[in-house]
This record gives sequence, C-alpha cells and structure tokens, in this order.
Amino acid sequence: MDVTAVLHDVLDAAADRHPDAPAVRHGARVWSYRQLRRQSTGLAFRLVELGVRRGDRVLLALPSSVLVPALLFGCSRIGAVFVVVNPDTPPSVAAHLLGDAAPALVVTGSGQLRELADARQIRTADPGELALAADTRTAPAVSPAAGPIPVDPACFIYTSGSTAMPKAVVCTHQQVLFAATAIQSRLRYRSDDTVFCALPLPFDYGLYQIFLCALAGALLHLADPADTGHRLLSQLHDSAATVLPAVPSLAVNLDKLLARRPVALPRLRLLTNTGAAMPPSLLAALRAHLPGLRVQLMYGLTECKRAAIMPLDGDLGRPGSCGQALPGTEIFTVDEAGARLPAGELGEIVIRGPHVMAGYWHQPALTADRFQLAHGLYPQLRTGDYGWLDDEGYLYFGGRRDDIYKQNGFRVSATEVEAAAHRIPGVRAAVVAPPSSEDSEGAVLLVQSELTAAVVLQAMRQQIDEVKLPSRCVVVSQFPLTANGKVERRGLYELLRQQDSHV
Repeated sequence: MDVTAVLHDVLDAAADRHPDAPAVRHGARVWSYRQLRRQSTGLAFRLVELGVRRGDRVLLALPSSVLVPALLFGCSRIGAVFVVVNPDTPPSVAAHLLGDAAPALVVTGSGQLRELADARQIRTADPGELALAADTRTAPAVSPAAGPIPVDPACFIYTSGSTAMPKAVVCTHQQVLFAATAIQSRLRYRSDDTVFCALPLPFDYGLYQIFLCALAGALLHLADPADTGHRLLSQLHDSAATVLPAVPSLAVNLDKLLARRPVALPRLRLLTNTGAAMPPSLLAALRAHLPGLRVQLMYGLTECKRAAIMPLDGDLGRPGSCGQALPGTEIFTVDEAGARLPAGELGEIVIRGPHVMAGYWHQPALTADRFQLAHGLYPQLRTGDYGWLDDEGYLYFGGRRDDIYKQNGFRVSATEVEAAAHRIPGVRAAVVAPPSSEDSEGAVLLVQSELTAAVVLQAMRQQIDEVKLPSRCVVVSQFPLTANGKVERRGLYELLRQQDSHV
C-alpha cells in the first residue's frame, strides 16, 4: 500500500482502471466509477463553498443512495471528517451526536434533525440540492482545497455500549485503508462481483462495503430496508448479486424464503458474516439451498474494524472458529493481570496492528483504558471480549464481557448457551437474556422454533452442563433488532415482560 495514500485515492485508482464499469447502484440509478469520481469532486467543491474546511466534521444523516459514497469521497478530498448516522436517530441521541461531533455541516432531509442543528447554529444542507449543485458543476480535475495526509482523521464511527450514549471511534485515512486492504486480501471481491449491501451504512460492516468494492472494481448495490423482508430473494435475483454481507437475522430470512423452493435462485457465490455468530445449522441450510455458495466468517470490532477472517468454508473444518488474524496484525489473549496466555486458554482478546483505530473522540480516560501503547509503534486494543486461540492461531470467540453472567454461583457465557441451542434440530435462532440482577430469576433462553419450550429445554440437557441450563425457555416469533440487524439485548427484557403479561 502506498504510504502517502488517502481514502479517495482508492476511488481514483478504480476510476482509472475501470472508468465505465458500474460502481454503485440504488434502485434504477447507477453511477460508473468515472461518474462517481466526478460527482465526488463536484461535491468537494460544493462543501468548500458551504464553509467546510480540513478537519471539520460533516454529519451525514441520509438513507442509502448513490449520493452517500460520493459524499464520503468528497469529504476525503478536502480533508473533512465524515460522520454517517441513521437518519431516524431518536432526538435525544441526535442531540448528543450534534453536541459531541460538533459538525460544521449536517446533510439531511430530516426536518427534526435540521431543527436540532438550527438550534445549535449548525449549518445544514439538503441532499437533493447538494446533489444538483454537484451534478451541474463543471469542476476541474484538481483538488478544491489542501487535502489530508494519511494520519488525518477520515471518519468518526459511532458505537454504543450497553448503557451509555454512542461514542465516536476516530479512524484515520491510513487505518481505514490498511483495514480495507487487509480485508480485501482475504475476501477477494472481484471486478465482476455485485455486492448486495442491505446493511445500514452507519454500521461499519456496511460502510466498508464501499471501500472494498472500490478496491476490487466491483458493483455496490445499495438495498433499502424493505428489500430485506419478503422481497429479499427477488431483490437478490434481480440485482444479479454474487456477494452478500450478512448478519444472522438476514440469513434466517433468506433461509425461510429459499425453503419455499423458488424457481429462480440467486447467483450468490459468497456470504460473509461478522457482528454476531452465525449458527452452523443455518449455514448448512443455506449451503443446501445454494450448492455453489461459499462462506467466510469474521470477527471484529468498530475499534479495529476487522481482526480475524476464516478461509473460504473454513468453518466446516474448524467449527466455532472465526479465523486467523489479518495480515500484518496480531491477536492474543491475556489473563486478568494482562499476561499473555498460551494456546487453548480462555482470556481477554487483545489486538495489535495498524488497523487499531486512533481512540475515542472526547473520551481520554476510556481511550487510555482500551487503546494501550505496548511494544512498537501501534497501540493494542483490549477488546473486552473473551476467547482462545488454537496452536495454528485460529481464534475461537467465547463471549463478550456483557455476555458473561453468574447463575447458581457459576460463571456462564451467553454465547456458549446460544451455541448449544443452535445445535438442536428445529431451533432456527436463539438468544439468551442474562439475569437482570443477582436476585432475579436465572437466564432466559428465547428461541424461534416450531418446538415447544419444554422440548427445547429437555434437548438442551443433551447439549450443555446442567448448571448452565437457562431457568426457562420462551418461544417467540422474532427478536428485537438494532438498526444494524443485531439482537437488541435490552429489548429482550421488554419482550419477556410482554410475553409474561399475556400468560
């Protein structure tokens, strides 16, 4: 990788290699790589006219569209820091984001967000007017302002803890480029691929599809939330999608639709997953439906983007593993004192490498706690996740700090209990609601299944130690999900209260 490279260089290189190849598509609108470069340059000039300068934050609260990648690369050209957020962010969270990021400009069509920005005297721009201004401009092919250098921030990615307001992970150009290049070296997207991105772009898993596609010269198909429901199969077929970045909820729905034996099957060749474990039974079902499908499982956090990736179909030979460390990086585990552990011993997962991000914005104490400078130039990230590595460096995820709970005096991993439930034939999906307090009832297992709760619990006794058995099981039709498609654990307790009130 060129040590002087910055983020928009990836787009410019793709436009040089594949000028007329389709780069991004949303609905009927498609831009080639040449058009995407021209649009991003025009938007860069327009941002400067609106007063945005190098180092300023630009908050983008937009639904998925071809405009979003152009804006990201436009921000990069002038050294502005893009902050992609959900356009439907609740008012209290939106107010926090505006106060924390202190953007110079907010690009949104949301009247509510515009009002919040106006109250703070933050300038706003309508996305339609911005796009029109960029589209009608005859911009020269030169930088509209002094651009960034690799160590400058490229973006903030907001991530939430279990209780606190979202915090921003600061990502520099060189960190983003290293992470994207290392991931692409393992996933190997191709120039003839169509990547079906149904993930929200504020979610880093979705955001990085833009950069991975540009590195490969692939087509990024941006889907709408409605495309992930009953229309998913037809959308995959009609878009000629070959790659599907997925979370378990999306994969579960795909399995249901494929089970109806459709006449036209999608052309998918690759399914990837990160963010939450993909049940082996679900992967087996998808492979049975789509014999040509290959799978790559991954592990990562927003603070380092990606840490480990499995080889193609590596889960078949090493069930439970989420892969080896990315090239040029290191993964190890430590005990409570911070001492490295040997292979096979459970401990906190620590990650080192150029992809470990720069820290949290306005959070010096938390940054010092999580991002610790060890030997060498790069900091190491204490993830708060637990796992172990085998003798060949394959990582096995044991659970997040919030997933470890006490029951009957024993430490239990929710991840382990969920994995046991997924091994039961007939259980489509499972999630654990840990005890809400020391004196409450034990953990509750929620499942999507045609089986009864009693049958599931009885089957669990063949899968897990009795002391780790949940106190009860509840069968539900669906789980509460975050905007990123992950299970919203705090919503599980409200779901249980609703279930109990109808008993």
